[in-house]
Amino acid sequence: MIDRKHTTARMSGIVRYNGTVWLAGQVGNPGESVADQTRECLKRIEALLAEAGSSPSQILQAVIWLKDMKDFEEMNSVWDAWVPSGHAPARACGEAALASPDLTVEIIVTAACDPA
Repeated sequence: MIDRKHTTARMSGIVRYNGTVWLAGQVGNPGESVADQTRECLKRIEALLAEAGSSPSQILQAVIWLKDMKDFEEMNSVWDAWVPSGHAPARACGEAALASPDLTVEIIVTAACDPA
C-alpha cells in the first residue's frame, strides 16, 4: 500500500512504499544565504525523514538544484558537515531556475525506511 503524507492537489510531501520513502523537494527561506538555505533544507529533510520512519543515514539518493553553480562550494560546506560519516548517498547536483528568484538551493531525497 502506498502511504502519502502532506498531500495537496499538486503533490505529496512524503510518499512511502515498500521500504522506500520519497520526499518532495525542500527549499530554505527565500533571501537567506546559500549556506543558511542549505541548512534549512536539511533541517526540513531530517524532520520529514523522521516522520516517515527514516533518517539521514538511510538516504539512498540526493538530487540538489542550485540557482547558480558558483554556490557549489558554499552548499557543499553545509552538506558535508551534515551527511553522517560513511553514509554518503548517490548524489547529483545541477543548476536550475527555482520556483522563486530568492531561492538558491532545492534538495530532493529518496531513502530507505522500515516497511509500513
